[in-house]
Amino acid sequence: MNPKIYDVAVIGAGAAGLMAAITAARMGAHVILLEHMPQAAKKLLATGNGKCNYTNVDQKMEYYYCEDPDFMQTVFTQFSYADTIHFFEELGIRPIQKNGTCIYPESEQASSVRDVLLEEAARLEVTAAYSAGIREIHKIQNSQIFEILTKDKPVYSLSCILAAGGKAAKKTGSDGSGYIYAKQLGHQLKAPVPALTALTADYNKWKLPAGVRTRCSATLLIDGQEAAFEQGELQITDYGISGIVIFQFSRTAAYALSGQRQVAVNLDFKPQMSQKELASYLMERFQSRYQAHKTAGRCLIGFLPEKLIQPMLRRAGIAIDQTGRNIQKQSAQRLAALLKKYKIKITGTKGFDAAQVTAGGIPLHEIKTLTMESKITPRLYFAGEIVDIDAKCGGYNLQWAWSSGYAAGLHSCGGIAQ
Repeated sequence: MNPKIYDVAVIGAGAAGLMAAITAARMGAHVILLEHMPQAAKKLLATGNGKCNYTNVDQKMEYYYCEDPDFMQTVFTQFSYADTIHFFEELGIRPIQKNGTCIYPESEQASSVRDVLLEEAARLEVTAAYSAGIREIHKIQNSQIFEILTKDKPVYSLSCILAAGGKAAKKTGSDGSGYIYAKQLGHQLKAPVPALTALTADYNKWKLPAGVRTRCSATLLIDGQEAAFEQGELQITDYGISGIVIFQFSRTAAYALSGQRQVAVNLDFKPQMSQKELASYLMERFQSRYQAHKTAGRCLIGFLPEKLIQPMLRRAGIAIDQTGRNIQKQSAQRLAALLKKYKIKITGTKGFDAAQVTAGGIPLHEIKTLTMESKITPRLYFAGEIVDIDAKCGGYNLQWAWSSGYAAGLHSCGGIAQ
């Protein structure tokens, strides 16, 4: 008996893989979806703190890390953020806009997004195989047919879409196995590093207290030169620094660290004020009739997070129990300088297990711009995080998953009778 040959085999049932499978099936293709985890889209369930920020209406190329912006523009032209919103509305996901421009499901449950994708795939009769245990992917000799060796039986297909993710958050299924399959099919790999992750720090004797959350600006320094600037919430931890303001440039820091370069972060705890303005304000605050009788520590209650007050005063050379009226102008200036530029040496990242996404992957020069097809192996396609494209927080990484999944699913069906 001849084995069944699917039109399209999609490797990975995450956001990009589900979109690719649905798109190909809507084109009339017979699709099989292979996932090595026991369930689909486990990583999707964790996005947006479980609420799933699935796209963003503010789309700029500067929010994406990509060596070829034209490549991304071509993919997004085929399936935009507006197409994403419409696609999910058709499946029953009503959008709500939060945090300015971020789009979430009205239910504010990531499981809603996952469920409607699975239901649409089922409606289209996509065959789903979980805990697949893929061992190898290759083309049968003297044939254009893909043979996918799983732990149970081989699967055959005319086209193959690799949407197996990267290495971030291994417990959700992103274990780097997609890179192995890509190499089996002739591709190279840009070394992956963790992105959207926390950074570990060397505080020396000026360690900041864990548990502080505050808004600030942060400047990433590589070999002493400014490499990135962000504003947002900072979280101080027992190992270093975290929060959105750090996540946004963590991939740049990770690449610099992997290259043995010197990495540091300057924190500005009062970005809305210049250093001169801050020094003047501090002096006025210390000398105020309402504060002058208080200790320096009590003078700053309400101006700084309470846990930050003591270490900042100590480093500025101001005694905690010194009264406000006795604080000199030079002391206020030192404190202002410290609050405007608190430098922390970065020693590493929290690694792939704590990362939200992966930077690096299959190089764009090995992929056809319009179709997401491999330039090396015909009828092999890529989608999602496995490709060397990542983005900032805010629904942008998911938008890349939807757009690239759509493009791969659409073009993988070329030549299939409708």
